[in-house]
Amino acid sequence: MEAQHAIQVKPGDSLPTEPFNETDMLLLWNKFAQRLMDQGKRLMATYMQMNDPVLKGTTIVLELPNQSTKEEFQTGSNELLGYLRGKLHNHDIVIEIHVNEATETKYAFTPQEKYERLKQINPNLDLLRRTFDLDV
Repeated sequence: MEAQHAIQVKPGDSLPTEPFNETDMLLLWNKFAQRLMDQGKRLMATYMQMNDPVLKGTTIVLELPNQSTKEEFQTGSNELLGYLRGKLHNHDIVIEIHVNEATETKYAFTPQEKYERLKQINPNLDLLRRTFDLDV
């Protein structure tokens, strides 16, 4: 009776391990992120689009801004991993997540912070402010 409910798993030797390149991986990565957005799973899609992943052999390296983001991504990454393995025909693919707190986005809340952020983007903003003697 138990044999009927056993899941059929191929031996490791027979799983495909076809070569693929970073471009192929990125196309599928972005396609999956868009599919998540369409399904209303915006959080996971946002994590996937924070930074472009880098391919190192069969390891996909993704950089995320903090530990909690990493943990949430790992929780939802099984479906992504299965999708990539299937579409790229390579079951050696793994996703490695690095936490780099320096990449964490700093949000501007006060008018001065917003001005400083805009000034970083376009230094000519300061020239405009001084030319017309504008307040922040």
